[in-house]
Amino acid sequence: MSAIGNLLWFIFGGLIAGLAWWMFGLIALVTIVGIPWAKACFVIGQFTFFPFGKEAISRRELTNTADIGTGGLGVLGNILWFVFAGFWLALFHVALAVALAITIIGIPFAVQHLKLAGISLAPIGKTIVSKEMAAAAKKINAEAAVAGLRSNS
Repeated sequence: MSAIGNLLWFIFGGLIAGLAWWMFGLIALVTIVGIPWAKACFVIGQFTFFPFGKEAISRRELTNTADIGTGGLGVLGNILWFVFAGFWLALFHVALAVALAITIIGIPFAVQHLKLAGISLAPIGKTIVSKEMAAAAKKINAEAAVAGLRSNS
């Protein structure tokens, strides 16, 4: 089912949305100081082309370790991203979601655009994985948290 959804998505708007991400990535790349954001743009642009069956989660949640993008510098990067590009990409995705939701048949695509709008606000420190892998990582982290709470009691 996700293959059909991805194909329809790509034909009816995913291509344009993914290219918008790549455009912001190219702009960031040209500025030299925007290179860290460019990588996030290209990764999420690829996700935007075919979003069904995938999920964006924090790398810290996936690997259970911190890195430069999931720490304080990642927060600072996301704040700068929000000011210069994130707000505009999120607005773009929300506008597309509203237009698609009006058609009733476009509601599944509108939901994907809203998901992408959320990612647009703070993409640094996130990675794209299958929904199954994301669920497994969340389950393992939840079990570890519960075990930690039980051992502290």
